[in-house]
Amino acid sequence: MTEATDRAALERLNHDYIASVQAGDVARFERLLAADFRCSNPDGTLLDRAGFLAQTARPVTISGLRTEEVEIRLFGDTAIVHARTRYVTAEGREAAGRYTDVWVRRGGEWACVSAHVTRG
Repeated sequence: MTEATDRAALERLNHDYIASVQAGDVARFERLLAADFRCSNPDGTLLDRAGFLAQTARPVTISGLRTEEVEIRLFGDTAIVHARTRYVTAEGREAAGRYTDVWVRRGGEWACVSAHVTRG
């Protein structure tokens, strides 16, 4: 794999990840997340993969989720994605946050092993 190929794959995966958050797409997350995935939520809770999938299955209360300032950093078979998010809350208020996702290539496939989400 070349860096350009990896970067393009990670850009698609990042897009899929964010689209899956907005759509509450548990089935897609089952393919994106590693078995040992962990997520640090804005409220300070730490979820394992099963907890994150259960959280994703709940009704989505935000709309218009989009990313800005996406930065993909490659370190061989590990990648870190940093980005800003913008969205509309259930009350109709514009809001923003940031996330950092860690992806690892295992068996030739990228899987997300960690997510850290903040909201502001």
